[in-house]
Amino acid sequence: METLETYYQQRFAARTRRIQASTIREMLKLTTQPGFISFAGGLPAADLFPIERMAQVTQRILLEHGAQALQYSTTEGYLPLREWIAQRMPGASPENVQVVSGSQQGLDLIGKVLIDPGSPVLVEAPTYLGALSAFNPYEPQYIAVDMDDQGLCLDALEAALKQQAPRFLYVMPTFQNPSGRLMGLQRRQAIVELARKYQTPILEDDAYAELYFNGQPLPTLYALDHALGGGNVIYLSTTSKTLAPGLRVAWVVGPKPVIQKIVYAKQGADLHSPTLNQMLVYELVREGEWYRAQIDKIRQTYQTRSRWMLAALQKYMPPEVRWIVPEGGMFFWLSLPEAVDSLELLQRAVAEKTAFVPGQPFYADGSGKHTLRLSFSSATQAQIEEGIRRLGRAVHQMLGREPVA
Repeated sequence: METLETYYQQRFAARTRRIQASTIREMLKLTTQPGFISFAGGLPAADLFPIERMAQVTQRILLEHGAQALQYSTTEGYLPLREWIAQRMPGASPENVQVVSGSQQGLDLIGKVLIDPGSPVLVEAPTYLGALSAFNPYEPQYIAVDMDDQGLCLDALEAALKQQAPRFLYVMPTFQNPSGRLMGLQRRQAIVELARKYQTPILEDDAYAELYFNGQPLPTLYALDHALGGGNVIYLSTTSKTLAPGLRVAWVVGPKPVIQKIVYAKQGADLHSPTLNQMLVYELVREGEWYRAQIDKIRQTYQTRSRWMLAALQKYMPPEVRWIVPEGGMFFWLSLPEAVDSLELLQRAVAEKTAFVPGQPFYADGSGKHTLRLSFSSATQAQIEEGIRRLGRAVHQMLGREPVA
């Protein structure tokens, strides 16, 4: 007689193979070892969390609106917060906004609503690993589109759009995770126009939008699409990179029919995101001068740390190693010589007590064996100097050379 345990093992065997453990999460486990320097986790800098301000505002909310903050609430989200979000998005109203428990839930709910088994989904090569993890349970057919320094290659994108009828194009145009690329204005406009031409929705993940080191933010794909009539971009953003990821407050903005489907999906997932957290975020972001100062502090800190890492890479890496110098965000993306497999390099790096994320998991087609991602956001100057020295030593060893002293 088949036992219940056997039934579930057989029933979910294939799905279990598809839902692989997050490489990023596995890398984070290494940071607990004594003396370990990790550039693996994409963690915002905890020393920049506005803890004191959060404590003050949380106390005020609980004293003045405690019953509301601790009670069940609407699935769509705290209305004042949704109004604040809508004001930042051209043509949007609160009915176009769904608050979600972190961008990761937004990706999952969008996948649940839009992807059927075998559905073609266009993604960048490389793309955000968390998006692949969110979409995988719904069994899409990924179509990876090559990138250059400006983002998605237009010829490759149009060829994919012609050959397939994708459910959507997932893209991260601003300081992409993992590559740190910033898509230029002309490329943004061209991608929006191509997507409209081939009637393919765009899912724009804008998690790093505020983290510019210099200059002014470029218009979102959502804004560019709105200028052409709107309705073809679903927009996703978060406060995880500007306030604190532990709050798990993010949002989806899109056409009302799509948002309504997401509302239904979220009702079945968790009813609503924590009301207290949403109220706290609203009270913080509506203090415009303070919020701008908070973002400026993060930008300046990350720019400084990125310069430390650039100097260390230039000092310790062999000349064959190439990287994208970020203009914002949290990451360096390295391309290694063909003789260096990043998974094998990781083993050597761990022996040196340092870590990174290998590039291969960021590619839906399994390529990218000679790439890797480094995060500088949470590291000190001493950690960056020593960690990159250790990593450079491992690279030199794989090339059969003496490392830089």
